[in-house]
Amino acid sequence: MAAVIYIFVCIYITEPMAAGQCAAGKEGILTRKQLEQYKSKKEEIRELEAYISKLGSSESLMGSSTVFDYRSGYPKPQAVVGVDRAEFWKEKEKYDKKIQELKADCEEVEDFILGIEDSLMRRIFRLSYMEGMTQDSVAKDINIHRSTVSKKISDFLKVSHKSQKKMI
Repeated sequence: MAAVIYIFVCIYITEPMAAGQCAAGKEGILTRKQLEQYKSKKEEIRELEAYISKLGSSESLMGSSTVFDYRSGYPKPQAVVGVDRAEFWKEKEKYDKKIQELKADCEEVEDFILGIEDSLMRRIFRLSYMEGMTQDSVAKDINIHRSTVSKKISDFLKVSHKSQKKMI
């Protein structure tokens, strides 16, 4: 949630700025590592959502308790087995929180990439980081040399980081 608020403030208060600068991390800079982790975080979100959907049937959340059955006139112990609801909600909340953090990180990368003004650069970043394509594949799709893809990414990140540092 804090990242979303930061982006909103950045867009409306600190104009003008270079493309892609608002979707930055805590220091105001989106790093190559953050970009490269995008695909993995998207996969982790899907995995955690699948885990949560199976959580109710998980044996690790099964609990047992003893109750007394008074139907016969005197207490007779009976075992009751089922899902421990308190443990279920605690576990679900923990994973929901992680999913929200991952979604915020992914949204930050998406905003950064979609905020790039240059169409070619935006395409290179989208294909490289959001689609997870190799630089060779990106180069073939865009009809440029692979080394040009690498150079354009490096140059853009350097310029973006330098202009961001000047603003701070």
